Amino acid sequence: MLSYILSHTWSLVLMLIIGLVLLVKGADWLVDGASALSKRLGVSDLIIGLTVVAFGTSMPEFVVNMVSVADGVTDLALTNILGSNIINTFVILGCTALVYPIVSQKRSRDFDIPMSMIAGILVFVCVAVQSPFGESGPGIGRLGGVMLLLLFSYFLYNTFRHAKDHPEDASADEVKARSVGKAILLVLVGLVGLVVGGEMIVKSAVQIATDMGVSEAIIGLTIVALGTSLPELATSVMAAYRHNCDIALGNVIGSNIFNVFFVLASSAIICPLPAYNGIVLDAWMAVLGSMLVWMFVKTNHEREIKRWGGVILLLAYAAYLTYRLMA
Repeated sequence: MLSYILSHTWSLVLMLIIGLVLLVKGADWLVDGASALSKRLGVSDLIIGLTVVAFGTSMPEFVVNMVSVADGVTDLALTNILGSNIINTFVILGCTALVYPIVSQKRSRDFDIPMSMIAGILVFVCVAVQSPFGESGPGIGRLGGVMLLLLFSYFLYNTFRHAKDHPEDASADEVKARSVGKAILLVLVGLVGLVVGGEMIVKSAVQIATDMGVSEAIIGLTIVALGTSLPELATSVMAAYRHNCDIALGNVIGSNIFNVFFVLASSAIICPLPAYNGIVLDAWMAVLGSMLVWMFVKTNHEREIKRWGGVILLLAYAAYLTYRLMA
C-alpha cells in the first residue's frame, strides 16, 4: 500500500496535505489537553501560556525534525526550521502589517528581537564559516546543539522572571476547563496525530523532491515550512483584521527563538546537521528578517511595523524565493 502511494504523484500530494492537517490539528489537541490537565493540577493560566502553549506552537516543527533526523534526512531538518522562521518573519508579519500596523511591546524590542537575531547569527556562522562550538566542519553538531539549548534555558529563565516582575505585560488566555478523561484523550490523540502526520510529511516530501528532481532543501523551505506556518498566518491576519495584533510580533519572534534554540538544538544533539548547498543564503535571510523587524520598530515614534514595512517584508521574500527556486 505504501509503495503504491509513494509511486503516484497525486497520492503523494494528498499524503502531504493529510500529514500537514494531522500535524497542525495534533498540536492543537495536544496543547488543549495538556493545558486542561495543567489547569486541573492548579497551574496558573500564565505559566500554562509560557510553557504548554509556547512549546505547543513549535510542536509541528519539532515532530517533523525528529522524524527527519531519525530517517537521516538532515537537509529537511535544517530547512524546516530556517524556512519556518523566514516565513514567520517575512510572510506572516508582512501580511499582518498590511492589514493593520503591528505594535511592538518593550519586551520584544529590548530582548526578544535581539535574541532572535543572536539565534540567526549563530546558525549563520555555524553553516557559513565555521562553527564557534568546535565542530569539525560547517553545520550544527551535538556540541553546538548543547550550547543552543543552554541559550534556550537562559531565554526561558529571563521570560519567567519578566512575567513575574511585570505581570501586566504577560498575556494569559483563560484555559478551557475539561474533564480529566477528555483532557487525557486529547493529549493521546494529539500525540498520535503529530507522529503520524510527521511521518507522512517527511516521507511524501522526500519522494516529491526525488520525483521532481529538486533538493529536499527546496521542499523543506517551501511546502513543509509554509504548511506548518499556515495556522499562525491565519491567526495573525485575523487578529490584525480585528485590530488586536499587539501580541502578534511577540508570538512570531518567540516562535523563531523556540525553533532555533529548542527544535534545531534538539535535532542536532540527536543527529549532527551538516550544511547543505544554498544554506548560507537561507541562514542570512533568517538573520535579515530579525534585523528588518528590529529596524522597523526602532525607527518610528509609535514603535510599530507600519504597512510600508509589511510591503518591504513581502517583496524581500518574493525576491528571495524567486532566486532560490531559479538557482
